[in-house]
Amino acid sequence: MCVIWGIPYLLIRVAVREVTPATLVFMRTAVSAAILLPLAAARGELRPLAARWRPLLAFAAIEIAVPWLALSSAERRVSSSLTALLIAATPMVSAALAVASGGERLGRRRLGGLLVGLAGVAAIVGLDLEHTSGVGLGELAVVAVCYAAGPWLLNRYLAGAPGIGVIALSVAAGAAAYAPVAAFQLPASVPSSHVLLSLAGLALVCTALAFVLFFALIAEVGPLRATVITYVNPAVAAILGVVVLDESFTAGMGIGFALVLAGSYVATAGRQAAVAEP
Repeated sequence: MCVIWGIPYLLIRVAVREVTPATLVFMRTAVSAAILLPLAAARGELRPLAARWRPLLAFAAIEIAVPWLALSSAERRVSSSLTALLIAATPMVSAALAVASGGERLGRRRLGGLLVGLAGVAAIVGLDLEHTSGVGLGELAVVAVCYAAGPWLLNRYLAGAPGIGVIALSVAAGAAAYAPVAAFQLPASVPSSHVLLSLAGLALVCTALAFVLFFALIAEVGPLRATVITYVNPAVAAILGVVVLDESFTAGMGIGFALVLAGSYVATAGRQAAVAEP
């Protein structure tokens, strides 16, 4: 899972060179829905969700539709390495949202973790600020907030719901939402083989297969231990960005990433952190 959810940042960066973010999200959700819906139906995981369609649509918007579009748009302006390292702050955002909503207290330990994490974000971005897109950073902030809010919504309104069924209907809703937009943004010519392979990898491996494996992982090791992937997949993405795309990796990015991981760990100690699936 660490590798599978470390790859999408690279694939998205390649794909948005020739297709629009909305088209990318549509293709990714449509293909994965075509695989996950029959699987969920065969497992009897769709019918129980019929009465919970309102929170399901809200979850689809917050966890799939909005962040995937913002992430794809951001990667037109921000390197895949930098993107992945900043998304690593999602568990820290999750802890901040829990405190802000009154669900948890802001003790010294948690406050210290949040401050360390914020210092890490500042180090990742600040040492190379003149070469970083402000719009891209804003879009990544939206992604982090959505990825932090999604699990909260899932736990509060869809607790006990069958996982594959929730994801299958969520990606299907995303595909339906973006179909009208993608219809007017299709590329004038067939994309290059690199882009087609990237789109296929995003849909088949990083979405359909990834969610099946992720829920199997939760069933085997539990939700708390499964969140370990959140701390590893950004490193995988950063390495791929540097090695495959020849992206730069500064000292600030390395130091900042370490601080973000430390801050996120301290801020979320004793609770289940959000898992950011790119």
